[in-house]
Amino acid sequence: MAHDLFVSYSQPDRQAAFALVQRLEARGISVWIAPRDVSPAADWAAEIIDAITSARLMLLIFSASSNDSGQVRREVERAVHKQLPILPFRLENVLPSKSLEYFLSTQHWMDAFPPPLEPHIDRLCAYLESALGKVAVHERPVELHASQHPAPPAITHPTATLDAAHLRQLEVELARHIGPVAAHLVRRATQGGGDLDALAQRLAPEIDGEAERRHFLEACWRIGKDK
Repeated sequence: MAHDLFVSYSQPDRQAAFALVQRLEARGISVWIAPRDVSPAADWAAEIIDAITSARLMLLIFSASSNDSGQVRREVERAVHKQLPILPFRLENVLPSKSLEYFLSTQHWMDAFPPPLEPHIDRLCAYLESALGKVAVHERPVELHASQHPAPPAITHPTATLDAAHLRQLEVELARHIGPVAAHLVRRATQGGGDLDALAQRLAPEIDGEAERRHFLEACWRIGKDK
């Protein structure tokens, strides 16, 4: 289901994040936030990816704790990959770590200090109402198809059976480039059928950068060759 905002936050900022969500939803802005909106017994990574894909904007609750959060970094990374706009809402006067700075260096920031927090929340709500009202749903960035990326090298081995060992190796290789979400993406890609070649070509566009995609496809070629 489509929604206006995906809210990314670290656990120590949970109280501030949910207070903010309550105010946003009271003003008619639809929000997805974990763990509230994760379905029971669902695959957590799959739910996160689907929620990011379905959002119009990511609201990052930024603080010293989110700065050190691997989960926050992975969510921001996927949002950038999906070309989803990100609005960092800084609870503290801290700068992003190097791993986050790479993804957030061009973003517009909104500060939520000095205290109290309430006036800053009001300002954020007003800004989001205006920003979201100017962006039509059909203008939300969509995932690029493989045909829109630079063409990767062809894999030439004739057949490669998708057995459990191959899938695990493929997942490991993909995780080197995009992290733990690789497991969900591999499972989703297998639903399209095909051999190892087809699966690798389907997954390659999830990797940013032509050189990185090329390395991934070369690794997949070796997996099939060594079967």
